[in-house]
Amino acid sequence: MNTALKHWKEAATLILAAGHRLGPDSLSLRTPLAASGCSPQVSSGGRSHLPHRSRFDYDILLLKRSGKSGFMPNAYVFPGGLLDSSDFSSDWLDIFKSFTEFPNFGLRSVRQPAETRPPIFATDRLKLGSPVPGEVALRICALRETFEECGVLLAVSKMAEKSVLKGSENAFATQQHNLNHLDSSELSKWRDLVNQNPSNFIRMCRELELVPNIWALYEWSNWLTPVGRYGTKRFDTAFFICCLQDIPHTLEDEDEIVRFQWSTPAEVLQSFQARELWIPPPQFYELSRICCYPLLNDLHSFAFQRATEGCEKWMPVIVFEDEHSISLLPGDRRYPLDSSEEPEVDKSTDPQQKDPQDSSALHHMVMSDPYTTTIQITITPKYNHLLPVVLTPTHDSKSQL
Repeated sequence: MNTALKHWKEAATLILAAGHRLGPDSLSLRTPLAASGCSPQVSSGGRSHLPHRSRFDYDILLLKRSGKSGFMPNAYVFPGGLLDSSDFSSDWLDIFKSFTEFPNFGLRSVRQPAETRPPIFATDRLKLGSPVPGEVALRICALRETFEECGVLLAVSKMAEKSVLKGSENAFATQQHNLNHLDSSELSKWRDLVNQNPSNFIRMCRELELVPNIWALYEWSNWLTPVGRYGTKRFDTAFFICCLQDIPHTLEDEDEIVRFQWSTPAEVLQSFQARELWIPPPQFYELSRICCYPLLNDLHSFAFQRATEGCEKWMPVIVFEDEHSISLLPGDRRYPLDSSEEPEVDKSTDPQQKDPQDSSALHHMVMSDPYTTTIQITITPKYNHLLPVVLTPTHDSKSQL
């Protein structure tokens, strides 16, 4: 855990997609999912129509934060939370002893040059005193927090661990990978213990002979809380994605989380526009990207293949124009070259002071109110990532900036 950070606390979150049964005229998900070639349903201009919710064969898990929460109360978010020192504990070396001979415990190598990797991934944890690689600890955190907040345990039994690396491409086929010997009351007991003390996650894995399924989590993105947007709390968060064949048993913790919801990405975005729920900007953006793939097979194939490309550090920079709040993202013509802790936005309007090739570069979110958000993007995403589906606001035509 990097305690030297001044403004941010490190965190990890998990975008969890799980298949559901479609109607009799639709493709069933009862067969094992396998990667296949596919193309996203996005036009060259970065816009597309939001697929109808009936076209999705999977749901995304969202958790509603308590209204008493000090950070984003009542927001619907992906499961996740802060890194804990126990996520880097040397005790994990025994749990993962079959994998410690492999770099990053058998996780696939990322091709992104080290100098362009986001700090949360690039930081040498060994120099900070941790024998557990950062790529592993971040995934342990995401899995632990998911178990704490909604009771979903993504783990592999010790008896089946040898098959994990051989079948890593299909490691998501079931969330309870050979865990049928565990009853719900036992898992509920351990969930309470892990909520009381995160280090009990290690103890649980040791006593139940489990290994956290870090190999089923694919690197997706990295978001940092913007300056002054949500109070003094700011987080540097690694986003992962995991695909399951079926929706697992889910239960809110009735503390930080008061409700859970499995819905298609399209349903969530439509509910957001209808002001039925509120999702923070990172969730809005990522759900808009995920909408490019209505089929779970295609989403998994894309996530698996893209994960080794790496990702870009995104710290939104907030500016205000008229009645709008504009969240600038990397690549936008006004995004500051120095994306440090307290960046300053280039407010110049003189086109001669800008690179002509960058004058039309747009990458930002326009928010006229908490429920009216539009993504403006003309750039090509880095690291082979997806262009978001750009939704047309249900009202307020002024959003087109």
